[in-house]
Amino acid sequence: MLLGDLMRRLTDDTAATELIVGLGDLTLLQAMTERAEGEGLDLATFSKDAVRSYAARASEEEWVTLLGQIGKSADPAAIFIKRAFASAIQPACEIHGR
Repeated sequence: MLLGDLMRRLTDDTAATELIVGLGDLTLLQAMTERAEGEGLDLATFSKDAVRSYAARASEEEWVTLLGQIGKSADPAAIFIKRAFASAIQPACEIHGR
């Protein structure tokens, strides 16, 4: 599936939950839900923001890692989404090279 298709599916919390569950990581779902609530956002909005933030702020090293994983994957969009979501629940210094 294409990244744009995945992003268009993030219309509400049910769709966001289905997307995260589809990545096969229930721990990620719990962490994303907690962070969304902590920021006063619904899960869908938090998820969209996570992808945008990751695309805009990931370090060069993170992009190299991402591209390496995408090159080995049958589903590159899922790899991107999973790394973006994981970055949203980690401290900024771990993702942005600070």
